[in-house]
Amino acid sequence: MGVQQDILINWSPQETRVAIVENGAVQELHVERTLERGLVGNVYLGKVARVLPGMQSAFIDIGLERAAFLHVADVWQPTPEGESLSAGRQSQPVVPIEKQVFEGQPLLVQVIKDPIGTKGARLSTQVSIAGRMLVHLPQDDHIGVSQKIPPAQRDALRTRVQALAGTPATGGGGGFILRTNAEDASDAELADDIAYLRKTWARIRQASSTLPPGSLLHQDLSLLQRVLRDLVSDDTQTIRIDSREQFAALQAFGQEFMPAAAGRLHLYKGERPIFDLYAIDDEIMRALGRRVDLKSGGYLIVDQTEALTTVDVNTGGFVGARNFDETIFKTNLEAAQAIARQMRLRNLGGIIIVDFIDMQRTEHREAVLAELHKQLARDRVKTMAGTFSQLGLVEMTRKRTRESLAHVLCEPCAACQGTGQVLTSRSACYDILREILREARQFDPREYRIVASPKVIDLFLDEESQHLAGLSDFIGKPISLQSDAAMGQGQYDIVLL
Repeated sequence: MGVQQDILINWSPQETRVAIVENGAVQELHVERTLERGLVGNVYLGKVARVLPGMQSAFIDIGLERAAFLHVADVWQPTPEGESLSAGRQSQPVVPIEKQVFEGQPLLVQVIKDPIGTKGARLSTQVSIAGRMLVHLPQDDHIGVSQKIPPAQRDALRTRVQALAGTPATGGGGGFILRTNAEDASDAELADDIAYLRKTWARIRQASSTLPPGSLLHQDLSLLQRVLRDLVSDDTQTIRIDSREQFAALQAFGQEFMPAAAGRLHLYKGERPIFDLYAIDDEIMRALGRRVDLKSGGYLIVDQTEALTTVDVNTGGFVGARNFDETIFKTNLEAAQAIARQMRLRNLGGIIIVDFIDMQRTEHREAVLAELHKQLARDRVKTMAGTFSQLGLVEMTRKRTRESLAHVLCEPCAACQGTGQVLTSRSACYDILREILREARQFDPREYRIVASPKVIDLFLDEESQHLAGLSDFIGKPISLQSDAAMGQGQYDIVLL
């Protein structure tokens, strides 16, 4: 039986959430917040406000609060015929900016860096439009290939794209760069992408000749539109969206650019919120936790750190099989499926180390690896997994495409700074006693007051009362206590009165 995939879209003015459900289980979550969308990739018809020859730059008005910044290095110059992009750039002398632009001139520009603090956005006059497999450079005629694609495949891919792109004489032309995920693309997929990118560029050019300076001509696709461009596959049965207005907009976009995907679009009119259909909100909360329970009674512990993500597999309470070897094998098989799903659900990227439960039999280890590779093959993001190391660990890498779910929805805890640990109440008590002794050697107040969390104060009133009284006698000063519920367990203040 094939994979049955449904895509659910929950839209609100502040946030768009997309869930990909396969055979009834949530596999991927995508979240985009309106206020956190950057400007990078946007194309504007700007107007040159000021030219600064001394800085070899110009300020361009693109309709934002602050004027944007264009440096001479980001002004596009045609490359001489027969030269590659980089060689052409290096061999050409840089023409001073005052000879290329003048005040009041309308200029087609693209944002390459978002505005930060008091700085305006940074611009380039070379437009590049990203598609699913390719990046289109309409002002160039160079065909480039991502450095991440193995060298052996690059020439063949370049030749295929050159044939599909055609020449200006045949109504084609324009430059293209093959992205990493074009490595296994078919000619039909590449041709679709070329058609979509050319249509987008034609629309930008038409808008630039009809709209006034300061207008936004092209915005990088929103998550809603990327659903149709990037997330729909042959397995997708339906795409359901719960907003009538966005459904109409998405249908219009789909019919022009992706008619096959647009045919699967449906407006959800149910009474229940769309994400309640598969308890997706509960699934999101579980995907933010460390522990993942398996049906067999075993469980995974997932820890995300700066350098890598570790996954530990435990048998837990699973005693279903007759012998211990079978129990471990069954748990590891189920864990292999759950790990592949969690990687997609949490959008984990970079290095991932899995510690399966040790298996004695070679055929068991091979079966678990085969199951893991089978499940990873369903992931649209490029993932590579090795074999068992000498220590019984499996190393994997998954390409980082966007922030992980935890980074989008969470921030480090103020109390533990993201370590997941805080001082015990007793440790805090002993830190406080040492600090009072240190203060007593330098100052001579009338009284010391300890301000700390309720747990720490309770400990001083109960089990640690003897040590507190002993210190008070030793320094010859009274010590009073004050509870502050806003303080964390490891936080305290010593007030000299």
